[in-house]
Amino acid sequence: MASNSANLWVLLGLGLAGILLMTKKFKKSIIRQDFGAFIEKLLLVPPPQPPPPKAPHPLTALTFAVSDLFEIEGYVSGFGHPEWAKTHQAASRTSLVVSTLVDGGATCVGKTVIDELAYSIHGENKHYGTPINPVVPARVPGGSCSGAAVAVAANLVDFSLGVDTVGGVRVPAGFCGVIGFRPSYGAISKAGVLPVSASLDTVGWFAKDPNILRRVGHVLLQPAFGGQRSPRQIIMAEDCFQLLKIPVDRVAQVVVNSTEKHFGRQVLKHEILDVYLNSKVPSLKEFHNKKKNGDVKTSSIRLLAHVMQLLHRYEFRSNHEEWINTEKPILEPDFSAQMNEIMKISEAEIELCKSIREEMRLAINSLLKDDGILVVPTMAYLPPKLDGKEILSEEYQSSSFSLLSIASLSGCCQVTVPLGYYDKCPVSVSLIARHGNDRFLLDTLQTMYASLQEQAETHVKSKSRNTDSGENSAEMAKEKGNQAFKEKQWKKAISYYNEAIKLNDKNATYYSNRAAAYLELGSFHQAEADCSKAINLDKKNVKAYLRRGTAREMLGYYKDAIEDFKYALVLEPTNKRASLSAERLRKVFPVGY
Repeated sequence: MASNSANLWVLLGLGLAGILLMTKKFKKSIIRQDFGAFIEKLLLVPPPQPPPPKAPHPLTALTFAVSDLFEIEGYVSGFGHPEWAKTHQAASRTSLVVSTLVDGGATCVGKTVIDELAYSIHGENKHYGTPINPVVPARVPGGSCSGAAVAVAANLVDFSLGVDTVGGVRVPAGFCGVIGFRPSYGAISKAGVLPVSASLDTVGWFAKDPNILRRVGHVLLQPAFGGQRSPRQIIMAEDCFQLLKIPVDRVAQVVVNSTEKHFGRQVLKHEILDVYLNSKVPSLKEFHNKKKNGDVKTSSIRLLAHVMQLLHRYEFRSNHEEWINTEKPILEPDFSAQMNEIMKISEAEIELCKSIREEMRLAINSLLKDDGILVVPTMAYLPPKLDGKEILSEEYQSSSFSLLSIASLSGCCQVTVPLGYYDKCPVSVSLIARHGNDRFLLDTLQTMYASLQEQAETHVKSKSRNTDSGENSAEMAKEKGNQAFKEKQWKKAISYYNEAIKLNDKNATYYSNRAAAYLELGSFHQAEADCSKAINLDKKNVKAYLRRGTAREMLGYYKDAIEDFKYALVLEPTNKRASLSAERLRKVFPVGY
């Protein structure tokens, strides 16, 4: 009898364990169905349609979601942290931008996950779980508005709202393969939206379809003066493209081909943004001198990244310091360290950052005027792996924020445009228009979008088709370039190396050799860019490190030059040129090295 009773209890225990296991699996399947994008489901329905002959609401039949920092009456905005939700009351009214969209005919279906306090650009959240990137699940979705991008990418909604401060819409759009729009600063009301950094925050949105992106823009943005017009100049930011960690022409050539098809080759311009901003943003020099030894140069776009980060941290702390000190929430270690570090920054430095921000708007507006588009990569890197260390590297942070700082600091509008895949990961490019030219930018995207997708697909197919024959022809062009170099015909050598690169853009030697020719001509910016490309393709290319060190020395980037020479010595300890160059620079600039 006792034995039967024991067996019964064992069977009951196994049954309960099975139920618990099935429950966990069921919950997991529910989470996967929405890719972890939503933190809360809700329903805000639009008003009835107006009677004929009046036109129906412009956003009729569209659904959207909002990131969890938009207030909705009766709901608590969680701000990406459970402690925030616990210590705040439900909203007494719905944010103006959400109400406008609902009144325009769209249905709001839920709130989506954001990074902790909407602070990061990675898209990871330890409290609510990281939304799954639908197009590449092993990679981060990007942040801060990760859930909003995922909801669109997974076809859960037609569009979604986010806040872009230092990339909160642009980055997840690029990483999830959807379109992301950051409007001009101040173009859309932030009433009823939790602040992150007051002078950088903008309300943006995601969509897969450029028509939907534009329809939302027509509801939220002020009517433009005049009709639709075409750009008269499309400016490729050459030095920004050199930050890319994938072949440059995988992105740049697609834009060039699409531009030529729609507007003609004459509208294409090329700009070294570093040189332009050095002359147009004078406060950058003062900022640089305060931060580092005045003899050691840093590129202007990397300085802008630092300026943007300082403003972001300073304004975030100003907004939320009282809550953090009172509630003492558990925060990410890096975040806490940055909040403590910003306390050491003087008011004078912050005022200088604000001056740079104002000068940046004038500079970019002057560059683009009323009919220009600036083209830059959205991000330098492909989406990093989940829990990967790449995200924390200094180079990842610096190159990412360098590209993102252009629109954030200038307050200009920017749209992230997907361009297919590279190495099974989404690739994108960004178009920037001057402050206030939002509708012009949306119209330009509408015109170019189909062609950009077509050119991206064509580029991938042609690369695959021409790889074998192209490599042989490229080697022949390289040998011709080498011969011209020996004969000291530098420009002729460059033309041959250009041909080699066009045929095979994955050979580090071609870039390194072209850099040598650029050095002979005194074209140090181009030499540095080519060496960086060569190093990205071959981390052990000693000549590329030596040549980049030389280029950086001539440009005045002495600290970076020393690092290049030192790394060349790591790869080749007996290299006399590297040893002598590093020692010479150390004697001249011993401080901090």
